[in-house]
Amino acid sequence: MSMLRVLAVNPHNPAAILPDLEAALAGQTSLLPVPLHDAARSSILRASQRAGEAIDPSIALVVGTSGSTGTPKGAQLTPGNLISSGEATHQYLGGAGQWLLAMPAHHIAGLQVLLRSLIAGTTPVFVDVTDGFDVTAFATSTAQLSSNRAYTSLVPLQLAKAMDDPRGIEALQRFDAILVGGAALNPQLADRARKAGINVVTTYGSSETAGGCVYNGEPIPGAQVDIRDGRVHLGGPMIAHGYRNAPDHEAFATPGWFATSDGGTLIDGHLHITGRLDTIIDSGGLKLHPEVVEHVLLAIPGVTGACVVGIPHPRLGHAIVAAYEGSATIGDIMDGLDDAEEAGQLAHWQFPKDIKQVTALPLIGPGKIDRRGVVKLF
Repeated sequence: MSMLRVLAVNPHNPAAILPDLEAALAGQTSLLPVPLHDAARSSILRASQRAGEAIDPSIALVVGTSGSTGTPKGAQLTPGNLISSGEATHQYLGGAGQWLLAMPAHHIAGLQVLLRSLIAGTTPVFVDVTDGFDVTAFATSTAQLSSNRAYTSLVPLQLAKAMDDPRGIEALQRFDAILVGGAALNPQLADRARKAGINVVTTYGSSETAGGCVYNGEPIPGAQVDIRDGRVHLGGPMIAHGYRNAPDHEAFATPGWFATSDGGTLIDGHLHITGRLDTIIDSGGLKLHPEVVEHVLLAIPGVTGACVVGIPHPRLGHAIVAAYEGSATIGDIMDGLDDAEEAGQLAHWQFPKDIKQVTALPLIGPGKIDRRGVVKLF
């Protein structure tokens, strides 16, 4: 048995871990990536994943899951999981290329940028995101790309920030594809990017699937999607070998498959996510996927971010409420909801009972809205 070794990731120089990742891909070591700049998160990961203790030598990386509360679970990924994911990504995108890292490298999305670079035999370029995403730095790093084919991964908030700056738009146009995941993509933003000639590829996946394994609603080569009792199940060679700190977790009950926490449907072979099963709001005996309302809100001009949650209510059980970012007024929001009702996209009972405009929605992880934090706003 080998020991699980801590891999401290320096956000100022994430490329420094490339030799360690190469050794992990070769089956020579088992690593637990932790953020060097975040002592609290690092401590939680070390303790929960039993760093320094024995581990199956077939495990290359143990990647902590994100979450607003509780102990992170550690997805156990083998070299085969990581390599199959990287090769399938390049196959889907039309060939290997040079990658730009603009994500924290201790998260699976950032790690995969570095791993794909190793698999492709290319040298990655990176942006220091310690103090947030800076468009000027992103444009400067993009100019350093030397390969004919270039890729990057962003969260929707980063894409939106880059799209608001001419330098950012010019930089985005340099990439053959931009993988966007971690949160729902605003349809207005997606349309703006398309009209600007920017190739955005939406991704769906997690640490448990070695990163995104469904691109633009389609499984990447080798990946599989199945809907069982309304729940999305993902299969394929990129599926993790269970959790380090929850070996008997029901999410991995079927070998080679991961049962997600999302509901979804398959339409003509394309996956459509209806929303997380653990965020369904029961209001007055009626059940609502908050993403249904969020999708409507994000389509309203002037709305750049939105989150719908349920808060305790003496009569309804839970009342539907919404917080949003952007320049739209509350009146604009109500007009947009009325339009959605007239178009049959929304029922009146699904209208939020309270709406708050906020400067910034609370986040957990790279670009992910903290729903518990939104509840506290009310």
